[in-house]
Amino acid sequence: MNVGILTIGNELTGGRIQDTNSALIARTAQEQGWQVSAMLSVGDDWDAIRDALEFLLARADALVVTGGLGPTADDITTAAVAKAFGLALRTDEAVLTHIRTLFEQRRLTWTENNAKQAVFPEGAEVIDNPSGTAAGFAVRQGGKVVAVIPGVPAEARRMLPEGVTPLFRKAFPEAALHVETATFKLFGITESAVDTAVADVDFAGLGVGVGFYPRFPENHLVLTARTALAQEAKEKIRAAGELVEARLAKHIFARDDETIEKIIAEGLTKQGLTLAVAESCTGGLITDRLTDVPGSSAFLERGVVTYSNAAKIALLGVPEAVIREHGAVSAETARLMAEGVRQMAGTDLGLAVTGIAGPSGGTEAKPVGTVHIALADGQSTVERRHSLRWDRRRNKVMASQAALLMLQRHLAGEKDL
Repeated sequence: MNVGILTIGNELTGGRIQDTNSALIARTAQEQGWQVSAMLSVGDDWDAIRDALEFLLARADALVVTGGLGPTADDITTAAVAKAFGLALRTDEAVLTHIRTLFEQRRLTWTENNAKQAVFPEGAEVIDNPSGTAAGFAVRQGGKVVAVIPGVPAEARRMLPEGVTPLFRKAFPEAALHVETATFKLFGITESAVDTAVADVDFAGLGVGVGFYPRFPENHLVLTARTALAQEAKEKIRAAGELVEARLAKHIFARDDETIEKIIAEGLTKQGLTLAVAESCTGGLITDRLTDVPGSSAFLERGVVTYSNAAKIALLGVPEAVIREHGAVSAETARLMAEGVRQMAGTDLGLAVTGIAGPSGGTEAKPVGTVHIALADGQSTVERRHSLRWDRRRNKVMASQAALLMLQRHLAGEKDL
């Protein structure tokens, strides 16, 4: 089955917000074994919506439309869809009562324009919205289905799997396939190098699709198999996955929905270890990423941003003479920072990073992008130098990723950090 995607809103075409719904819908379609034939974004304009519907319906069996279902004057999607298909509009009294009840429960002031969210094209099937006030709807035209849901990402994330997907599967039962995927997350290797590493693998012959997706600072390699039988798809992915791992194992740090932060959290918790972090050029980014994991207080004792030389000296005990002789960005300082934060916090591990994020501050000996990362465990301290080549923000992200990767490898018992 081919699916078309239409996102509507002046905020999209004006560049005020990023369109995340299209990516969400496309991923959902892939998981169901459906192909996305095209995706478009248009503003809140009657003619643009009509033309977009016509274009997509010529290429797809089903459409997912998001945006423009709110109460304000510029929310014209419902009326525009009805006009495009020559359908009258009607008020669904049950939906209207539901919206009024929500306003009462949330102690919100009712204004009559909210009743607009209970108006649908004649013959439309209502799609419940468990997260907001604006319900979605679906209309059928010439054997094709058009599902319209709100553009609020949090609402779309609920309505897509709970309302739209079941509707499409019911309308097109013959299109159901089992889809198996495997995602390999890599770091320290370019997209082109990933492609070269697996160039000799006959993925098509294995019945597996392969995709390369840069997601800074990572590169993702995704395998996809679509078959009628679940076990057959799993076997195809297993066979292809073994070939990928044989060629790229040293760069793979996570798979599928795993994140490096979650892997580290599980490793520290399982081993009963505690951690303290000292950051300079990353400005707290490492600690921020670790605290994204629920329950991180079980292993993360503290994170300190020792940005100035004075902070490194006063808080971490780095001797002023070391900074004067070797510099704040040096292997010696990084080591002492890791050991200092560990001793200060009384933790099992100390992780530290210091560097030159840019765009200024570099020298011939230490150009912009020079970063030193150190990890201390009380018995030894490992330090690594990295030469990054990005802008300031990306250098910070890359440095945080490299530091987390060093910690992950240490927890896995690897010797080469």
